[in-house]
Amino acid sequence: MGRIDFGRKYLQLKGPVKLRLDVRSISVTAIFIVAVIALSVFSLTVGTLKLSVSEVFSALFGEMTGFKRTVVIDWRLPRVLAAIVFGAGLAISGSIFQSITRNPLGSPDILGFTSGSYTGALVVMLVIKSMSFTTIATGALIGGFVTAFIIYLFAFCNGTQGFRLIIVGIAISTVLGSVNSMLLLQSQAEVALTAGAWGVGSLNGIDWSHALPAILFICVLLLFAMIMNRPLREMELGKDTAKSHGVHFERTQLLLIIIAVAITASATAVMGPVAFVALAAPQIALRITNTAESLAPSAAVGAFVLLSADVLAQRMIPGMILPVGVLTLSLGGLYLVWLLFHQARSAA
Repeated sequence: MGRIDFGRKYLQLKGPVKLRLDVRSISVTAIFIVAVIALSVFSLTVGTLKLSVSEVFSALFGEMTGFKRTVVIDWRLPRVLAAIVFGAGLAISGSIFQSITRNPLGSPDILGFTSGSYTGALVVMLVIKSMSFTTIATGALIGGFVTAFIIYLFAFCNGTQGFRLIIVGIAISTVLGSVNSMLLLQSQAEVALTAGAWGVGSLNGIDWSHALPAILFICVLLLFAMIMNRPLREMELGKDTAKSHGVHFERTQLLLIIIAVAITASATAVMGPVAFVALAAPQIALRITNTAESLAPSAAVGAFVLLSADVLAQRMIPGMILPVGVLTLSLGGLYLVWLLFHQARSAA
């Protein structure tokens, strides 16, 4: 006997602002937030200097002074917060592009925006020959937005075509990959080695001066993305349906793309291009919640994925801290193979 679906459970909030919240999405988001908090505390305890949970909380609440407080507040906490915020931001960016393209392959990694940010950073390091963090970050931001403009120009020249966006993005990403390789091959070995290491994507050595501006900027962008959640869901129903519901389709789409590109470029400017998170986190959230109604589950999953990968990268090989991008790239490759295989079976 078949199972009868009586519908999903929703929580109605009445007041000045009426909200209709999916109970399952809220539950999944809450579970991942708790997991992120627990993993954050664990991450603050491990390292060359092992600390207890009570020592970590003492340092966080100002009850401890000295070297241990410096380790927690100045060395480990920026890394943990960066992993959480950047992971959430990349997941939101991936969710936006996957909704716009209506394709699970629609992410900044595949579409070429991450490659564009990397190209901008390489131009600063290898052509302008500046290793200043500020100039590298600026180059990454400019590279990401220039790439986005070129892709948008080609992909939407004759109207909205999500699949065309993916094809154009892959083509631009391939071209930028060749440009990046050429820049690295023509530069001095020492500089190329530094630039190549940055290109893997890493949270190693991050501090407040590097992380805080990007964290604050991405948090503001995440707020705007959450506000745009409802128009984004309306756009998934199609252009005509969205317009009939009062959504200015082209303007809303452009604004969402700007938000997603800005998040990706900001995160890439600080830690380098980190793959997999923007691609997989929205799909993991979609499969767990069985709905794409909210960006919040994607953000919570993205924060957990990047923080977990960073903790694992620090402890995988004793005496060595791997760049987090090495781990996410490996997992992302396996996930991409599985996704393509799953799509092929679904289409058969």
